[in-house]
Amino acid sequence: MERIALPRPVVNRLLAEAQAHPETEVCGLIGARDGHAVSVYPVANVASDPGRLFDMDPRGLVDAMRTLRERGETLFAIYHSHPHAPAEPSATDLRELAYPEAVYLIISLDTRGVLQMRAWRLRDGRPEEAELDLEEMLD
Repeated sequence: MERIALPRPVVNRLLAEAQAHPETEVCGLIGARDGHAVSVYPVANVASDPGRLFDMDPRGLVDAMRTLRERGETLFAIYHSHPHAPAEPSATDLRELAYPEAVYLIISLDTRGVLQMRAWRLRDGRPEEAELDLEEMLD
């Protein structure tokens, strides 16, 4: 199983964003430098039913990608939350994957007292889970 390392500050930011909007699928991008996740770029969810679907605001997505490039970063991951579903790609998620080279992070709020985040990659058109490793940041 592939292992994906995420720094604790990135994980904390993603979980806080999901908790701050418990009835909406939050979404956005994660930028990387030298293959290491470093930045979170939230993008507004403009889906017709944001409690069940996510559709990144096109202008927000373009702005996030531009900022990411201007900072010398590459696209590391695309994230979104599932307020009332497991941290697994839905049929809609799989149908709408636009960046097969990216990691897909899904945060589930559908757990008792604990948030769950899982990582996925698309391999031959099928989702394959990757193991998440939490990286401690050293000052």
